[in-house]
Amino acid sequence: MDAQFRDRAVYLPGEDALVVADLHVGRDAASQLELPLGEREDLTGRLADLLADFDPAEVVVAGDLLHAFDRVPEGVEETVVALRRTVADAGARLVAVEGNHDSMLASVTESLGAEVRDEYRIGSTVVHHGHAEPEADADRYVVGHDHPAIEIEGTRHPCLLYGPGTYRGADVLVLPAFNRLAPGATVNGMRTRDFQTPVVTDADAFRPIVWDEDAAEVLSFPPLGEFRRLL
Repeated sequence: MDAQFRDRAVYLPGEDALVVADLHVGRDAASQLELPLGEREDLTGRLADLLADFDPAEVVVAGDLLHAFDRVPEGVEETVVALRRTVADAGARLVAVEGNHDSMLASVTESLGAEVRDEYRIGSTVVHHGHAEPEADADRYVVGHDHPAIEIEGTRHPCLLYGPGTYRGADVLVLPAFNRLAPGATVNGMRTRDFQTPVVTDADAFRPIVWDEDAAEVLSFPPLGEFRRLL
């Protein structure tokens, strides 16, 4: 797999692009839970660390930058500005792909200062949110939408799902939600029909990949079809 997974994000070396999905800015306003540092500090701090590690030319948000469908809660625009500045300070270009939660994205476009697309092609890769069928053909699709997580010994871990050649003959990467407050879908027992994205056409062929923060290493598991038999 020509991609590097770390802290709920994927870096594509050939395209020199960092892709994150499902930031769901404003999720804290709709949640009874709080992040220790607050949503803004958590999102921008972790993004800054990734930018320092990979130094990408572009940062692509694969949909659902915002959380609320019908309003922009207090503080959301300030968080969007902070994200824009974090990317700009690293010398990268910001691109936002619209997701199904982004009906209010136009209201913060000026603050975002980014190009907004329905889907975005980088070389032979197409970044799409994954809530609908992508229009463009590609060798690889990178999507979000389902917020995949895997349960290991009773603990849930956000995971990247890698499906080689599974959609229109192209590889698929399904990213977990970058916002740590967004609930994840535990994929251990999920079948193809359980995924919301039409880009997952054969769930059994997708391999879960986990970033072990404590060990600072990537853990790759067998494809879901085989993984279920091992449980």
